[in-house]
Amino acid sequence: MEHAWVVAIALSVATLTNASAHDDFRSRADKHAPAFLMGDHVHKPGEWMVEYKYMNMYMDDNRIGTQTVSDADAIAYGATSNPVTNRMATPQQMTHEMHMLHIMRGMTEDVTFYTMIMLPSITMDHLRGPGAGLMEGRTFTTHNSGFGDTTLGALMRLYTDDNDDWILNLSGSIPTGDIFRTTSIPTGSPTALPYPMRLGSGTFNARPGLTWKHYFDFGSFGTQFQTDLPIGRNYRDYSVSDEFRLNQWYSHLITDNFSASIRVENLWRTNFDGADPMTPDMGISTNVESFRGGYWLNLGIGASLLHNGHLLSTEIVPTLYQDLNGIQLETDWSMVASWSKAF
Repeated sequence: MEHAWVVAIALSVATLTNASAHDDFRSRADKHAPAFLMGDHVHKPGEWMVEYKYMNMYMDDNRIGTQTVSDADAIAYGATSNPVTNRMATPQQMTHEMHMLHIMRGMTEDVTFYTMIMLPSITMDHLRGPGAGLMEGRTFTTHNSGFGDTTLGALMRLYTDDNDDWILNLSGSIPTGDIFRTTSIPTGSPTALPYPMRLGSGTFNARPGLTWKHYFDFGSFGTQFQTDLPIGRNYRDYSVSDEFRLNQWYSHLITDNFSASIRVENLWRTNFDGADPMTPDMGISTNVESFRGGYWLNLGIGASLLHNGHLLSTEIVPTLYQDLNGIQLETDWSMVASWSKAF
């Protein structure tokens, strides 16, 4: 009988020790992936998390494949490209800001529901081309902002132990972002904004993903594959790029409440399918559906601070390499800052 009590107590202590190790690893500053990533963790039943995230992407100069070109060369390239483009103008630079509200709720130990509400703000500078007549060589700026597409999803923990989590992301977006606004700035009459300045995809998109995280005493490692796949074409008769992101990161604990991270991202996008009849290719390269795809290699350098249950994270993301289809604005850098609180 005494032996039975000893065994029972030993098993209870072992269980508590394992649970404590499991919880301790997931209550540090590195408990979430770096600031740019989402869909990497679940919450306890009944637990809520609210997050505000601000993102900013800056694009400057045009690129043909892997080569940066001047504004003059971008216009000259357009005269001989297939299709002919940049006759009216060439883009020079673009700033894409995003305000995001992220709400999560744990439903069971292994299932968490979430939603993301997006508010993009996009500004693009242009240089007028030879098709602008007497206005050739002058600059103009266009802007668009409002609600983007809304994401709804479920995170399912497929496997967990003291050191590992496998998370399946089953999510999708609904087309709440406006995809057809006009401006009179370039021509003096209503002209449809080009593809990169539109606020949404116009389609329902599937966004499945998979994340693996491994915790050490001194930090954590993770890898995530995430997709964004439009379903069919929108009412303007086109669909945006299929998108595939492969991320790997390492977060190192400076203290339990402060961590630094490094992340490598491989990003692939396809060209658009179909065409909006109000985006003539000859006008500007941002209207050309076959000039939307490419490959980007990004490096994320970040930090996270955990204070009284509030998690503050930031990341700076320079683009190391990009190989773009046709001629497009190249991405120079991105940054993100976020605050989150679980309760």
